[in-house]
Amino acid sequence: MQIKLNFDKLDLQIIHSLINNADISYADLGKKLFVSAGTIHVRIKKLEEHGIVKGKLLAVDYKNLGYDVIAFVGIYLEKSSLYDEVAKSLKKIPEIVRLNYTTGNYSMFIEIVCKDIQQLRKVLHDKLQNIKGIERTETLISLEESFRRNILFIDEN
Repeated sequence: MQIKLNFDKLDLQIIHSLINNADISYADLGKKLFVSAGTIHVRIKKLEEHGIVKGKLLAVDYKNLGYDVIAFVGIYLEKSSLYDEVAKSLKKIPEIVRLNYTTGNYSMFIEIVCKDIQQLRKVLHDKLQNIKGIERTETLISLEESFRRNILFIDEN
């Protein structure tokens, strides 16, 4: 059961500001939103307690670290009941940065980050194909990531 939470415009402005710059200090955010740093602190604590804000993530540019290959892999499971078991096995593969349980053609969809095609081949052939419950996979290689963003819909009413 999902609890309906009442957030006001300030809560949404805080979330939006943190999405754009999670490194901003409470004092600077308070100045930007015309409230005290204490108010920002209390509001962020409330958002954390309700599971809306879940810490801060560091945005890493994989290309600048030498990871030139990003691939997406659709996974067909032998049976959908094997999802949890397969997900645990996939979580052990460090090159997999995202996993989604999906509808449509695939049972699962993953994102893989590798230094080169040889590393991708090893992940696909040596690691992925050896997981029990995976029937087959379909791999798509990203040529370019044009943009990435978090979304926040602010109700203007």
